[in-house]
Amino acid sequence: MERSNWNFSRGDPVVMTMTEQAIGERPAAKTAVTWIGLAFSLFGMIAIRQAFRAVTPEPSIALTLAREICLFLAAGALFWFVRRIEGLPLRSVGIGTSPVWKSLLWGAVTAVACLVPAALLVAWTGYGYGAASQSFAKLPIWLVTVVVLRAGVVEELFYRGYAIERLQALGLGRVVSWIVPLVVFSLAHWTGGRANILIALVLGAVLTAFYQWRRDLVANMLGHFLVDFVGNVLAALSS
Repeated sequence: MERSNWNFSRGDPVVMTMTEQAIGERPAAKTAVTWIGLAFSLFGMIAIRQAFRAVTPEPSIALTLAREICLFLAAGALFWFVRRIEGLPLRSVGIGTSPVWKSLLWGAVTAVACLVPAALLVAWTGYGYGAASQSFAKLPIWLVTVVVLRAGVVEELFYRGYAIERLQALGLGRVVSWIVPLVVFSLAHWTGGRANILIALVLGAVLTAFYQWRRDLVANMLGHFLVDFVGNVLAALSS
């Protein structure tokens, strides 16, 4: 992985990250801005999803597509927030910290590391037979593909790249910076029942570990997408 004095690569000497340096320059303003970004990253997706569920618990194809577009737009808004409001590079959320070929390679490794526990948990919990799963299965394959792509990109940006980096920049420590986004990420899957929360907790822990190790958000996005693609799209095509 590319080396830098910003401490976004593993193995760097103990120095302040770019976000920590920026916050240190203007403590009050930067800290307030960071907390606003954190609130959006941790709860923005939930708010959007619940707004659509308020219309109907089982949205039509059009409403599902509209929801996914809104979630992609939310990711775009967070990118804008990082660059324009915080004035930080995308490296501050784990993008551009590794060559593309390494991101692709580690994305595949991450997917494999997630698929094994995912398969075991699905078999153990019987996940996939609940009302939420049946409703999801009714969507056309192309839309399911859009959903899993959004999950890989947006969820990793919100719950790993942004939340972990900013919580650490605020000085809350690694453990808190890992646990808080992981708990919110897991509980955000409550609509799929307890089994879905458990699966999200375990796979979220794997994704968190890989992000903390590699600091490569692109690899995390790819790994997350591949796991969901195999479990939802390929499984549907082969059934």
